[in-house]
Amino acid sequence: MLVIMKKKATETELERVKEFLVEQDCDFHQSTGTDRIILGVVGDTRRIDREQLRHVAGVLDVYKIPEED
Repeated sequence: MLVIMKKKATETELERVKEFLVEQDCDFHQSTGTDRIILGVVGDTRRIDREQLRHVAGVLDVYKIPEED
């Protein structure tokens, strides 16, 4: 799963997203670019409600990585 933060997301909003992911028993890897922060989420992401995560302040979008057969 990838979580794309808004360009103007605050550090507080980013921390809330990270806390949400940890509460879901997931880990993440942060990539910080000049315009965006992307969190690559690892763990059992099936339990995460993507719509709920999309509505967390500072989140632009959430992408699910397809599972392999």
